[in-house]
Amino acid sequence: MDSQKEALQRIISTLANKNDEIQNFIDTLNQTLKGVQENSSNILSELDEEFDSLYSILDEVKESMINSIKQEQARKSQELQSQLSQCNNALENSEELLEFATRSLDIKEPEEFSKNVYVCVCYRVTMASAFRLSLKPKVSDNMTHLMVDFSQERQILQTLKFLPVPKAPEIDPVECLVADNSVTVAWRMPEEDNKIDHFIMEYRKTNFDGLPRVKDERCWEVVDNIKGTEYTLSGLKFDSKYMNFRVRACNKAVAGEFSDPVTLETKVEDTCVEWDPTGGKGQDSKIKGKENKGSVHVTSLKKHSRSGTPSPKRTSVGSRPPAVRGSRDRFTGESYTVLGDTAIESGQHYWEVKAQKDCKSYSVGVAYKTLGKFDQLGKTNTSWCIHVNNWLQNTFAAKHNNKVKALDVAVPERIGVFCDFDGGQLSFYDANSKQLLYSFKAKFTQPVLPGFMVWCGGLSLSTGMQVPSAVRTLQKNENGMTGSTSSLNNITQSNMIAFYKRNA
Repeated sequence: MDSQKEALQRIISTLANKNDEIQNFIDTLNQTLKGVQENSSNILSELDEEFDSLYSILDEVKESMINSIKQEQARKSQELQSQLSQCNNALENSEELLEFATRSLDIKEPEEFSKNVYVCVCYRVTMASAFRLSLKPKVSDNMTHLMVDFSQERQILQTLKFLPVPKAPEIDPVECLVADNSVTVAWRMPEEDNKIDHFIMEYRKTNFDGLPRVKDERCWEVVDNIKGTEYTLSGLKFDSKYMNFRVRACNKAVAGEFSDPVTLETKVEDTCVEWDPTGGKGQDSKIKGKENKGSVHVTSLKKHSRSGTPSPKRTSVGSRPPAVRGSRDRFTGESYTVLGDTAIESGQHYWEVKAQKDCKSYSVGVAYKTLGKFDQLGKTNTSWCIHVNNWLQNTFAAKHNNKVKALDVAVPERIGVFCDFDGGQLSFYDANSKQLLYSFKAKFTQPVLPGFMVWCGGLSLSTGMQVPSAVRTLQKNENGMTGSTSSLNNITQSNMIAFYKRNA
């Protein structure tokens, strides 16, 4: 009966999730349909404006050409009128002289004839300019050199097409980073496009880890005129679990489609590990959730590389821990130890721990899953930790393989734990000042789990944190690494750490 109920509950949960996904998709389709209608109307309006602008340019060119023709007509007419006037005057004077000379031929008196000849000679002199007059028009009536050959333009207009729309960029997960209240988003074009003028990035905060929801409570915020293929949003307040990002490319006239959205996890989760003085008798667990004191919230320690790859969905485990007494998942005796439920197998992880005021003794570190059920952190060769003792005498020490190294520094209010699995390093920091407290060098031969020991009081945990820049810098300097960003490619995010009950 119970197994059938559990199976039915799983079916109901799956159907509910599927219904939620389908509803979100329906909302997306409706919004897309509305967008198609609105955008098509906008495009038609813009197309009319473009052609009106083209017509306006043609009208301006036409008016300019008409003015040129009119000016040419006026110039030629003036030239011809001037030449015509000169010729008419010359012709009139020539006719008068011709008539006078003809009459002079009929004169019989020598003296009067000589006088008329003299007058004809004087007229000849005064008409010298008329004899030099050009009888060829200064200008022609040909106006064809002002005609325009529109064949090439007509061919261009006939091949007029829509401007090529830039392709959608691809957000590059490997180059994205969430750290120090900042998010760096990087992208690339699927193919080279030298006509791109700028990019537009949109982002919004959300509490959903899947694809962006149409009916999300927060609107998209816009960053325009980005000239490069990377942008950093700084000064953010991570007050939501996730952030959605999308990017589009723009040329001088048109914007392309948005990239596939990417969801980055930004939420820092808080939980706690508490010591139960009853030894678990009559209690559900010795690990109490911060919001629900009677339950255990188990969440995968999820990888989140600099890639910004969306984290997998959180999974919840029932309120009761494994019930088999003496199993490897339980610690007995006075170990007071709990381990994370998901192993660290690669990359770099960071989380922070703060002890409650009434805590008398606690340890923070990592251990192999094979840690014995009677073992305490730091007392075996499969566990590493720093230990704080506030009972009887105050001590602060690093422990591994039952060897103790006293730390001559003040116990910080919050301890930051940095685990570089690939580099074989476990470091502890003052979470506030980022001062290095102690580092273990170890070649991890198998996955490790975050480990905690607490006696009286409890520990408050902050997880889901990116490796702080100061810690990365200190690690690079300590390891003799260069400032190349290539070393960041394996950075992983420690999401909310959850724990199985390990105490009897």
